[in-house]
Amino acid sequence: MGVINLSQESFYEGSRFSSVQKAVDIAGAMLNDGAGILDLGAMSTRPGSEEISPKQELERLIPALTAIRSAFGSAFISADTYRASIAIEAIANGADMVNDISGGTFDPEMYETIGRLQVPYVLMHTGGKPANMQENPVYSDVVEEVALFFSSKIEALHKQNVRQIILDPGFGFGKTLEHNFRLLAGIHIFGDLGFPVLAGMSRKSMINKVLGTKPIEALNGTTILNTIALLNGADILRVHDVKEACECKKLIEAYREFGLDQKI
Repeated sequence: MGVINLSQESFYEGSRFSSVQKAVDIAGAMLNDGAGILDLGAMSTRPGSEEISPKQELERLIPALTAIRSAFGSAFISADTYRASIAIEAIANGADMVNDISGGTFDPEMYETIGRLQVPYVLMHTGGKPANMQENPVYSDVVEEVALFFSSKIEALHKQNVRQIILDPGFGFGKTLEHNFRLLAGIHIFGDLGFPVLAGMSRKSMINKVLGTKPIEALNGTTILNTIALLNGADILRVHDVKEACECKKLIEAYREFGLDQKI
């Protein structure tokens, strides 16, 4: 899953594409590099970020979405939004899936909307609103609590006849450094719930805090954590650097072909 941010507030400068043409160009490059999903987001949800209006979110999202759909008719496009109204407009304008960082907790109409639209849905766990989610997050057992959250939300989605679900434990969203690494070690547990698991750690603080790097310097660290995630059971990598992630995936596949599929 290649990340295309249509916002200038994203934490990683290299993923900001403010013009429609730049978004189309990077979409083409990501597809050529092997991306299976393009994830378009028009509002930053990095720690400390503030909400923008639905109108502004639409004004950023729809022109790029329609241009990418026109240029790459067979591309699978995800709309990264936690607003049901934006999800409706995104699907109407060519998106195939909704990626909701709130797991339906920010907009009570989201589950009914996804059920009506009958599109795949990324169910992510977050520990609060982006503006304050990193203010002293506390869990007794972060893996268990995220798994219980998923179980509850899967049941609610099933009541809306939603069956195509992807689980994202939400690395960096209301979690400490230790929480993030515990989620990475236990990511296979979420797969036991019966749905694909997405890992989104690309260039995030769980890398930079350990290595003393900045996001622009965090590609190597990202690849290392992506490798661990794949070995531990992740199915999808959400990344800024598609080529490197695809190389990582191919090497893991080769490793498994020789029967070396033990987790680390």
